Amino acid sequence: METIRLTGDDWRLLRDVRLAALADAPHAYGSSLAVEEGFAEDDWRRRLAGGGLWVVALVDGAPVGLVGAYLTEQDTPMIVSMWVRPGSRGLGVGDSLITDVLRWAAENRWSRVVLRVADGNDAARRLFLRQGFEPTGVRAPLESDPGVATELLSRAI
Repeated sequence: METIRLTGDDWRLLRDVRLAALADAPHAYGSSLAVEEGFAEDDWRRRLAGGGLWVVALVDGAPVGLVGAYLTEQDTPMIVSMWVRPGSRGLGVGDSLITDVLRWAAENRWSRVVLRVADGNDAARRLFLRQGFEPTGVRAPLESDPGVATELLSRAI
């Protein structure tokens, strides 16, 4: 397995993996498949040029996972869009993707990384806790489904 940091020229790869994630787990994201299927090339390129980080995990050249991160505050990136293809779960893909985000945060000398995890997404919660994230007690509804609550987790760098 390898992980690659995406650039603007990788917009098709981001689009394909992100749409696969939204189709597989529509309850886990603040957006929807219907919304993002309507995005044009410029929308995907803007997402990649927004100053954040997008990483795809590949096995034998095929995408098996995705993670994104962007700055929510001056020195605090937030992990978004974490996803691992169902057939690749439990193989360390999620750990590799999180490690890349933590490395990026350290390279930029940021003090912590945060993320939100939806209630009921127990596998993701276990991954994040294993990676050193801690519950903050801050809760908010999921944008795409306000009936689903999320919790903010935080990890110092």
